[in-house]
Amino acid sequence: MSGERPASPGAEAGESAAEGPSESEPDARFTFANERTLLAWNRTALALIIGGLAIVQLLPPFTGLPWGRHLLAVPLIVFGAVLSIGAFVEWGRNQRALRRGEPLPRSPLPRILSIAIAAVAVAAAVLVLLSEALD
Repeated sequence: MSGERPASPGAEAGESAAEGPSESEPDARFTFANERTLLAWNRTALALIIGGLAIVQLLPPFTGLPWGRHLLAVPLIVFGAVLSIGAFVEWGRNQRALRRGEPLPRSPLPRILSIAIAAVAVAAAVLVLLSEALD
């Protein structure tokens, strides 16, 4: 074969079901794209961590709610760490799929990130309203 992938996993001659799907080096462009995606997720994770630290250090305390900044910041910092690990796991899953010539797995990260950001936004709105009510 001249570097072409088989039409389906296990289609190469002599491959047994016990060996699993064969792996080959994917096109470098796909590997680089996968790495760029990993870096983009890590930039997002870093922004969440920095945002959480900025909330604790720079945001004035909520009136009557001294723990309010921490309620917003800690989930952002923790989620930033979790997102970074999740991005690495996803990078590995995608790289394996590329090497095996399989479709890329669906990523849960965009949905999880959207839900987390919405939850922090709702918490921020509630804290602002409570702070105004206590003022």
